[in-house]
Amino acid sequence: MSIDNIISQGVSRAVKELYGVDTDPREIVPQATRKEFEGNLTVVVFPWVKAARKAPEAVATEIGNWLVDNEPAVDRCNAVKGFLNIVIEPTYWNSVLEHIAADENFGFREAGEDSPLVMVEYSSPNTNKPLHLGHVRNNLLGFSLAQILKACGNKVVKTNIVNDRGIHICKSMLAWKKWGEGATPESAAKKGDHLIGDFYVLFDKKFRQEVKQLMEDKNLSEEEAKAQSSLMAEAREMLVKWERKDPEIRQLWQTMNRWVYDGFDQTYKRMGVDFDKIYYESETYLEGKEKVLEGLEKGIMYRKEDGSVWADLTDAGLDHKLLLRSDGTSVYMTQDIGTAKLRFMDYPIDKMIYVVGNEQNYHFQVLSLLLDRLGFKWGKDLVHFSYGMVELPNGKMKSREGTVVDADELMEEMVANARRVSAELGKTDGLSDAEIDEISETVGLGALKYFLLKVDPRKNMLFNPEESIDFNGNTGPFIQYTYARIRSVLRKAAELGYEIGNYAAVIPNEKEIALIQTLSDFPSVVQEAGKSYSPAMIANYAYELVKQYNQFYHDYSILKEEDEAVRSLRLALCATVSRTVRQAMGLLGIKVPERM
Repeated sequence: MSIDNIISQGVSRAVKELYGVDTDPREIVPQATRKEFEGNLTVVVFPWVKAARKAPEAVATEIGNWLVDNEPAVDRCNAVKGFLNIVIEPTYWNSVLEHIAADENFGFREAGEDSPLVMVEYSSPNTNKPLHLGHVRNNLLGFSLAQILKACGNKVVKTNIVNDRGIHICKSMLAWKKWGEGATPESAAKKGDHLIGDFYVLFDKKFRQEVKQLMEDKNLSEEEAKAQSSLMAEAREMLVKWERKDPEIRQLWQTMNRWVYDGFDQTYKRMGVDFDKIYYESETYLEGKEKVLEGLEKGIMYRKEDGSVWADLTDAGLDHKLLLRSDGTSVYMTQDIGTAKLRFMDYPIDKMIYVVGNEQNYHFQVLSLLLDRLGFKWGKDLVHFSYGMVELPNGKMKSREGTVVDADELMEEMVANARRVSAELGKTDGLSDAEIDEISETVGLGALKYFLLKVDPRKNMLFNPEESIDFNGNTGPFIQYTYARIRSVLRKAAELGYEIGNYAAVIPNEKEIALIQTLSDFPSVVQEAGKSYSPAMIANYAYELVKQYNQFYHDYSILKEEDEAVRSLRLALCATVSRTVRQAMGLLGIKVPERM
């Protein structure tokens, strides 16, 4: 049992005996005592003041005295107004450490047969361009969230919806058809997603040129010129042909998509993310059309004179939402409805989480409402994990102009930076080329992932590649290097024949107690990160843990400690801290190196 639970149950018993009040221990949540006061844990006593008919400080004092007399884990207490500060009996921390060290999965809950099934959707790329920095944050958040929810005892299914149809896809296809000259990834010596992305950029360039020419030649406004664009008309015609299953268009579409998927797979693999199930818009949009037409029959939707189908959501404070265009083609909302239907058929979903940027907040308000009206039991309670955008020191990213920060190039740059900085600091001295390659990959990608995940996901953030590769401060490399340092200590201990013996009688010092207390917090941090959908909580916990370890490491000897029991305690701390760091970073999808 954790020290928090022991105190919660002790306070619950005290309140019952002193004031006759039944209190669920789960409602009593001890907090770490503020540094300016003596204590390890603090309990707020205001909930029992009325029943006790005494001043808050008197209630805190009475409960504290009861704990000292009846709970062996409590050494002494002090009351500050309505706050009870509790000092844990020093040697009791040793049993806490033993308990944590003995449980390889400390902090994690196993999913049972009755555990809820949570589906997490992330990535959602378009097949007309490669993944970019925004996709990197999306994938890392989605993958980490899935890992955290699994650690909280949920069954988790990771899904991806690939937007493989629509006007944007037709733009790339048309550009390849007009100006591609039969180019393939092999002939162009490019990843398939990069090749197709080039044609998307080329379409936009040609389109803008045509619009400019029309404005000059016919004295049109920009909007008028865009409406008269023959290039855009061809792209729309191609979309209609695609929906009518024109064999030539479908063949080209399949070929180009295959190139893109091969490229995506390489990017996902290097990024360290994966999926249990991938859905494709081309397979879901018809299901969506079917559900929309079903809703039309039931009066949930309505048809306009031009043949388009809409939903009136004004009674919910929203507006009218287009679901099928007048030509019968689908919109994104229709696809999402179809995907939801297929997912519900495939899995007994208890909760659906969409990892999508905050620019789509309104979209998911509408989707939730429509799914609920169409009869999906989890529609009303779907979770839009809305995260902020990533910006760079020189501004936002734009994909149509080709100035996007490409995910592959970013990862390559991060690994190169890690190699350079590690060499400059002498952290790869004496290592083989293969070891340097592995460490550079681990540190470079770890720096990228940690920097993107340590920020509250709901906030916009500025990504600075140089700042992320720093072996000091709240960074991935700092945590990774601390882990490698601990592993080095444990290897040297093994070489010296030191084993972890009995340390039950050792009185731990202040920094050792702080470390044990932080280790004991890991389960509650994992649970809270799962409840609040925040990988940042895990990231910052890992940072606080290694920061405390480094202070301990700096102040106290480990391998040169002559007292065998004290040395055993410190080695146990090293082993447990390293395991917890590895597990915490693993929840973020970050590897930690055994050597640096």
